[in-house]
Amino acid sequence: MPAETNLPTNVEAATPEGLERSRAARAALKQVETEPGAKKPDPIVIADNITRTFGGLTAVDVEHVEIQRGVITALIGPNGAGKTTFFNLLTGFDRPDTGSWSFNGTSLNKVPAYKVARMGMVRTFQLTKVLAKLTVLENMRVGATRQRGESFFSAMFAPLWRAEEEANTEKANHLLERFLLIKKREDFAGELSGGQRKLLEMARALMADPELVMLDEPMAGVNPALKQSLLGHVKSLRDEGRTVLFVEHDMDMVRDISDWVIVMAQGKVIAEGPPDSVMGDQRVIDAYLGAHHDTALTFEEEERILAEAEKELEEEAESND
Repeated sequence: MPAETNLPTNVEAATPEGLERSRAARAALKQVETEPGAKKPDPIVIADNITRTFGGLTAVDVEHVEIQRGVITALIGPNGAGKTTFFNLLTGFDRPDTGSWSFNGTSLNKVPAYKVARMGMVRTFQLTKVLAKLTVLENMRVGATRQRGESFFSAMFAPLWRAEEEANTEKANHLLERFLLIKKREDFAGELSGGQRKLLEMARALMADPELVMLDEPMAGVNPALKQSLLGHVKSLRDEGRTVLFVEHDMDMVRDISDWVIVMAQGKVIAEGPPDSVMGDQRVIDAYLGAHHDTALTFEEEERILAEAEKELEEEAESND
């Protein structure tokens, strides 16, 4: 696989308007209560009473959550907390059993995933979904929405879509330059390394000009040499005026780039707030390490536990006899 070395650690894609909106959005968050389901000053996504069960297992049970526009929000939690399932429900890749959710005030109930993307809400996946037998450039073109050439009849008349394809190619080349993949534009996507595929997915998502970019574990399996570059790219999305919601297990990354953190455990939202506040929340510590993990046992409690254990062993021995 190609080496991922000598990559810059930051990307300057900010716009004055985007930076101003981002600063205002982050300042507004300082007035928000740090409690589950906290209302935001300018939410881009609102979800109410979202549940999803698989057999007898409740994977998601979110009473209320709002995603603030113009900031980077991290969605964290221990394995099995329901984060990716919640992502799938919001983006139309799965259907909830109950609940309602909206994007920019428009209900997304029963809206298929491709229409959600056209509305400006796109996502990447933990396991990258590049089209391995297409070139990097062709993968980028596929990401553009509402292309005339996708229609069966229009496809037969090149003059109807050629100018649009040239514009899409120019846009794709610009994004590949930004994401350090321009030298790979004619390579098959299947030949890219894992980290380069992550970059390609992020770049391809921007072909749709999204307002909200949702990243599912963007750092999973990424070479450390590329991690700082990816961090810079995520920050640049916010600084050009977009909203970012991402799932991540890397707590250093969460502290570094997130403006707000939402914590899930056993399908529920158990905490919200700025990174430093959330990391010290006892509910979050318990969710990751187990409730009362650091509570010292008194002598009496220790004796009681030992007595109960001995009793269980005696009962088990009697039943075997």
